Amino acid sequence: MNNEPTDPHNPPVLASNPPPEAGVTAAVEDSPTAPNGLALNGNHQGSMVLATPTGERTRRFNDHRLDELHRLLTKHGGERHLVILQDFPDPDALSCGWAYLLIAQQYDIRCDLVYAGTISHQENIALVKLTGMPVQNWPASTLKDRDWQSYQGCVFVDNQGATSQLTQWVHQLELPVLAVIDHHTGGDIAADFVDIRPHIKATATILTQYLQGELLVLDRNVAEHIKCATALIHGIRSDTNGLLQAQEEDLLAVAYLSRYYDPQLLRSILQVNRSKQAMDVIERALKNRMIQNNFSLAGVGYLRYDARDAIPQAADFLVTEDNVHTAVVYGIVYDKDRERELVIGSLRTTKLTLDPDEFLKEAFGHDPQGRFFGGGRSQAGGFEIPMGFLAGLNDNPNYANLKWEVYDTQIKQKLLRLISPEKQVQVT
Repeated sequence: MNNEPTDPHNPPVLASNPPPEAGVTAAVEDSPTAPNGLALNGNHQGSMVLATPTGERTRRFNDHRLDELHRLLTKHGGERHLVILQDFPDPDALSCGWAYLLIAQQYDIRCDLVYAGTISHQENIALVKLTGMPVQNWPASTLKDRDWQSYQGCVFVDNQGATSQLTQWVHQLELPVLAVIDHHTGGDIAADFVDIRPHIKATATILTQYLQGELLVLDRNVAEHIKCATALIHGIRSDTNGLLQAQEEDLLAVAYLSRYYDPQLLRSILQVNRSKQAMDVIERALKNRMIQNNFSLAGVGYLRYDARDAIPQAADFLVTEDNVHTAVVYGIVYDKDRERELVIGSLRTTKLTLDPDEFLKEAFGHDPQGRFFGGGRSQAGGFEIPMGFLAGLNDNPNYANLKWEVYDTQIKQKLLRLISPEKQVQVT
């Protein structure tokens, strides 16, 4: 993308290797060690610089995305924005939202980092508490009373709106969507700035590249920078299976963050214990599991909405069993605030030839609007199926048990159709 003036009355001038000026920060240029063409330092002969009026910061971006984001943030300086995470934010989402918030502060933009669901996984709770991350919970029951008019725009980070209850309010109130930053596919939300890179394993890698491009200059003497860098490393580690699935850009991002992170803080985040609630769900999964063709399938019955993170933890545990390469754990989760029930499940696999995204989409299909009930990434996936008319009325134990048996049988049948297509498997 060519650098173009944002103000016709003060057009910037393109110049080759201009001399440094007092009070002007060094521009970002090509560097042979920088990932994805992002520059860290250096001064190459014949490079082009965007010279801005005196007193403003000079910027040179080899990656057009950095240039676009810089222009967007500059344009909206002095405003207040929402940074929206998915309802159940993971370390990747949490760290990215925080990094974006800190970047926006450099442009005099105040951001509120929010999610509408629950943080229930022990590592995620530890991440938020130990770092003092400024993330806010906006439950669905409180959304109508929020001061939406105080925000001039919103940003979706590590999601594209489909996994957040806040999205419908954004559309209903016509709050401008300024940016979408994600590494997942499948979204269609429109925004002024879109940076979606499915080939990158973690959105935290993308935000780290923004830091490498000096949209924010990290300082080892600033505690908040140290904690955010630690959170970003945890986000990359989490979404790359402990870096085992990391690509070159992910590893280069970790290498950059290693200059700033706190290893003791990261160790404390990772050493948290499983809750009794999670252990109970794992016990149910072990008791109810059915193994077929090296797949382990387990229904765990009813769960409270704030306990849904126990389902992927149970899948993580079952996939470690001998002669099992793929585990699927699922249950019925009741959302009290929205008075609805969902079938929620997680898939974990060590089989390199199994694509979780393709497998779950084929198994469960899509709704009338074409939205798939399931999807995934390398070695992990999940699905969420609304129960509609059959939701609720669980005060009668006999009815609740009957409903669970129907859904448990249906989920198994759909999965076994793919796992054992050569024969009919009796589900008991």
